[in-house]
Amino acid sequence: MKKYIWFIGLQWACFPAVFAQVKNAKDSIPVALLDSVVVNAYVSSAQKAYLPDVQGTYLYTGKKTEKLNLLHTDADMTNKVGRQVFAKIPGVFVYDMDGAGNQINIALRGLDPHRGWEFNIRKDGIITNSDMYGYPASHFNMPLESIERIELVRGTGSLQYGAQFGGMLNYISKTGDSARTIGVETITTVGSYGLLNQYVAAGGRAGKFSYYGYINRKTRNGYRTNEHTDAGAESMVLSYQASPRFSLRAEWSRSGYVYHMSGALTDKQFQTDPRQATRTRNYFNPNIHVPSLTADWQLNRQTQLKWSLSAVLGKRNSVLFDKPTNIQDTLNLSTLQYNNRQVDIDRFNSYTTELRLMHQYRTGKQTSILVAGVQYMHNDLHRTQLGVGSTGNDFDLKLVTPGWGRDLHFKTKNIALFAENKWQLTSELAVTMGARIESGHTDLSGIINYYPDHQIPVSIHHQFPLYAVTAAYKPSENLQFYGGLSQAYRPMIFKDLVPASLYDKVDPNIRDASGYNAEMGVRGNWRFLKWDITAFLLRDKNRFGTLAQTDNTGTLYLYRTNIGNSTSKGAEIFIQGNWLLGRRTNLTVFTSTSWLDARYTEAMVKQGNANVNIAGNKVESAPALTSRNGATLHYRKFSIALLYSYTAATYADALNTTEPPVATGAVGLVPAYAIWDLSAGFRFSGSLGLKMTINNLTNLSYFTKRPMFYPGPGIWPSEGRNMTATLSIRI
Repeated sequence: MKKYIWFIGLQWACFPAVFAQVKNAKDSIPVALLDSVVVNAYVSSAQKAYLPDVQGTYLYTGKKTEKLNLLHTDADMTNKVGRQVFAKIPGVFVYDMDGAGNQINIALRGLDPHRGWEFNIRKDGIITNSDMYGYPASHFNMPLESIERIELVRGTGSLQYGAQFGGMLNYISKTGDSARTIGVETITTVGSYGLLNQYVAAGGRAGKFSYYGYINRKTRNGYRTNEHTDAGAESMVLSYQASPRFSLRAEWSRSGYVYHMSGALTDKQFQTDPRQATRTRNYFNPNIHVPSLTADWQLNRQTQLKWSLSAVLGKRNSVLFDKPTNIQDTLNLSTLQYNNRQVDIDRFNSYTTELRLMHQYRTGKQTSILVAGVQYMHNDLHRTQLGVGSTGNDFDLKLVTPGWGRDLHFKTKNIALFAENKWQLTSELAVTMGARIESGHTDLSGIINYYPDHQIPVSIHHQFPLYAVTAAYKPSENLQFYGGLSQAYRPMIFKDLVPASLYDKVDPNIRDASGYNAEMGVRGNWRFLKWDITAFLLRDKNRFGTLAQTDNTGTLYLYRTNIGNSTSKGAEIFIQGNWLLGRRTNLTVFTSTSWLDARYTEAMVKQGNANVNIAGNKVESAPALTSRNGATLHYRKFSIALLYSYTAATYADALNTTEPPVATGAVGLVPAYAIWDLSAGFRFSGSLGLKMTINNLTNLSYFTKRPMFYPGPGIWPSEGRNMTATLSIRI
């Protein structure tokens, strides 16, 4: 705690000097007196908009896109409460892994929400997924206080950014004030469970150079016993505008945290006390660096070229007593010590370079657009797992026995060529067609101490031609119809290929999963109303799973292979109304609702020693109804917002088990839940603001998922009622 008090003290001690620099910078600027201008307007909280048809070197015509402005949001930014941050994006399923906001775990259309790994996740256009082909989760954990807006493109845009089914999630960072040499922002948040979060940023411009940097520190105990987070993040961006047509941008960002985990619960334990812990010695610790260099060149009025070079470097560390919930972590009576914990360390070395071209040309009386590019990835995921750790209680990654149970390199080289062309047929109608060619391979090498070396898969090839077509019809400025179809694929990642025990075997003919996204919708606005209504279909073929098999001697083994197909279909509805109730009063009401029917169409899974046909079963963590509904009232400088979030019941496994096993609670129904959140804010001036939130107003005990693997099978309770208060200052 002392280091955070020192950090805040240093920040305030520096304020007079910083303020003097800002004041001197202001004093050096010539001053002219102008007539006053009065503007009567309002800004809707978490204002939602859509991406333009063309943005930089990206083409979005006919695709479902969304853009959330976070500068005026009512959401709890420090704890990254997903149901609030993404409230106005219909269909977002939020997996509350922990309440401290260490990660954002979301999914769409029946996909897996674990660390958002069904998305191509980017920061300012730079990929942050740890390893697209080995471990696509995004362990990078930027503070949302640093983000200006969030851009989301569904799967129909995948040809341009990658083949992920879920789409692209792009976090756009704040920038320094271009009219100043230096400007400073601080955001301080305190809250329940000892929350203390401090965000300090500075930015500005000097000649052709501009810069922006931040430091973030957070500490928080958890809602549950033995839960604690210590987190930190830093970033620095330096841009050079060499000419009106050419610019360079260099960035380095880092995030890391140590999360003390409380362990999973059984259903009985959850009903007795959802705040109790079953583990006292489990820790998780990612530490990720994302450096990048970007060049942007406007060759002429019609042509733009953009090149980027980036990396994701760092570690994912964990030390766990990794046993089912019903096995207690108690003293070993023979040694009078705890049992040894398991240590796992992943080392990420992921490199990406991408060259993109946008060219506009005339076709008759209309302007058409071509977007093309090449992307190359070179990744080396070094996984060292099943290490014998200490018997202690603290965060300790040292091994007491040298060597690892698994010591593997998962190396991938992949090149992708893509092109997409927009034909503007008339002033109202545009059609886009495109293709993406993926070609690469993954080499797996190393040692699994319980498995014959010659049976480990050695090389996996990724070769996919992918195609897409979209269309947009815009009869007026306030109305647009859109739709399209795009193919996608999901590569076999580490966990799909590496056997968990000697009794596992991997199908030598296992294939990457493939399929497509299709959607059609209408969006527009009329007077006080805004809407976006979409029907969708997602087809996922060759899903990965496990079957029960027997060898020639009749010995049972588990066979990891492609188990079958699934289909997700449904509708996503967003409707918002804005009413001016007076010169200084505004009311905003919205609904963001999704209906989803995600089912296996042809699939088999293991049950006991047999295989069961699960055709017709529902896909895991795919609620039939997700609805978020909110109202925000603005009066002068004051605002108050109420959010109601409902998520229907889901299943934890493909067998659609209803009654959970008494011992572990690892599978079974996840009951429906409804959450109320309340927030209020007051803007004293343009540079000083105060916001307060009450999350889970009714203190409901609930959980969102029963994970099958990390952080442990069973129930992970979500947060009860908690509060935050945030003071923001800009000078």
